[in-house]
Amino acid sequence: MSFETFVAGRFLKIRSQRKLVPVITILSTLGVTVGVMVLIVVIAVMTGFQSELKRRILDIDSHITVMRFNDWIRNPSQILSQVKNVDGVASAAPFVYAHGMLRSADGVSGVVIRGIDPERTGIQVKVNGTALIGDVLAAAAGEQMEQGVILGKVLADKLKVAVGSGVLLMVADARHASLRTLPQTQRLKVVGLFDTGMHQYDGAMGFARIDSLQRMIGVSESVTGIEVRVEQPDEVEKITQEIHTALGDAYWTTHWKRMNRNLFSMLAMQKVMMYVILTLIILVAAFNIASALIMMVKEKVKDIAILKVMGASNRSIRTIFLNKGMVIGLVGICAGACLGLVLCWIIAQYPIIELPGDVYFLTTLPIKITITDLALIGLGTFAICICASLYPASKAARLKPVDGVRYR
Repeated sequence: MSFETFVAGRFLKIRSQRKLVPVITILSTLGVTVGVMVLIVVIAVMTGFQSELKRRILDIDSHITVMRFNDWIRNPSQILSQVKNVDGVASAAPFVYAHGMLRSADGVSGVVIRGIDPERTGIQVKVNGTALIGDVLAAAAGEQMEQGVILGKVLADKLKVAVGSGVLLMVADARHASLRTLPQTQRLKVVGLFDTGMHQYDGAMGFARIDSLQRMIGVSESVTGIEVRVEQPDEVEKITQEIHTALGDAYWTTHWKRMNRNLFSMLAMQKVMMYVILTLIILVAAFNIASALIMMVKEKVKDIAILKVMGASNRSIRTIFLNKGMVIGLVGICAGACLGLVLCWIIAQYPIIELPGDVYFLTTLPIKITITDLALIGLGTFAICICASLYPASKAARLKPVDGVRYR
C-alpha cells in the first residue's frame, strides 16, 4: 500500500470533529449510488427496446428484400440461384404481397396477405405459441386445407374470429394481373394466430401459401420479391450491395436497417439524451463530494502541515485527497450498480408494467444489460467524481506548513 493510499484511508476512518463533514460525505455517496442505479435501469430499458424490436422485426421480416422495379419477378428460380451464390447469404425464398379486405360474420378490416413458401421461408414467428408459421402452413396443406390463412392476433380480435373460423378475402392486387380481371373473392379458413407483440404486424398482416395466393390473384409463377436472410444481420449493407451488383439495375434491394432507420435512430437518440439528462443526478452528487472534501481540507489543515513538515510533497497531498474522492465515487458506483442490477432483475422477472402495443410496439417492458453500457456508466461516473475532487485536492496541496500552526 502506498503512502498516499494509507493516509487517505486513515482520513476516512478517523472520526471527524465536525458532524457535518461525514453527513455530506454520506449524502454524496448516496447521490452517486442513486444516479448510477437510475442510469443502469433506464439505459437497460432503452437497450432492451432496441434489442427486442430488432429481434421481433428480424423474426417476421426478411434481412434483405429483392424486388423488380414496377414489375413482378417472372423468373424467381434464376434470381434465387444468383442470390444464394452471394457470400454471407444463409437462405432465400420467394414471396407474394397482396393488399385486400378481410370480412367475417362480425367485422371487416384491411389486410396485407403475404404468400410464402412453407418449405423455404425463414420467418421465425410462432403460431399459437407452438409451431412456426411455415410449419403450420405446410401441415395445413397436408390436411387438404391449402386455402388456409394465418392472422395476427389483433386482426383476429377485430374480426372476432378464431382458429377454424371462415373469412372472406377480396384481393385488390388481382387487377395487376390483367386489366380485365376484377378483384377476386376467396373464402379462407383461419388455421392459426400469431402474436409478435407489435401492433403494426399483429393488426394488419396475414400469411398464406404462396401457390394458393398466386392462383388467387392470377399471376401464375411470378412473385413480388425475394426474401433473403444472412448469417450476420448487422452486416447487411455489404451483402445488399453485392446482391444488387449481381442482379443489375433492373432490380432494387433494401435491408432491414434501411427500412427501420427512423425507428432505430429515434431510439438511439433517446438513449443518448436519457444518459445525458440522468447524468445530472451524478453531477449534483459530485458537488456534494467537492463540498465534503473542501470541508475536510479546512479541518485537516494541521494534519496537512505536519505531513509536509515530515517531507510529503504537494503531489502526495494532492493524491491523498484525490484518493478520498475516488473512494467515495467507487463506493457509490458499486452500490448503485448492485441496486440497479437487482432492480433490472425484478423488472425482467416480474413484468408488472404493461405497455400499449399500438403506441410502443411492445406490450412488456424489455430489459437488456450490456457490458458496454455498464462500463460507460461506471467510467463516466468515476471521471465526474475525479473532476469533483481536483479543486479540493489542489487547494490542499497549495497549503503551506506555517498555515497549520497559524492561529492554533
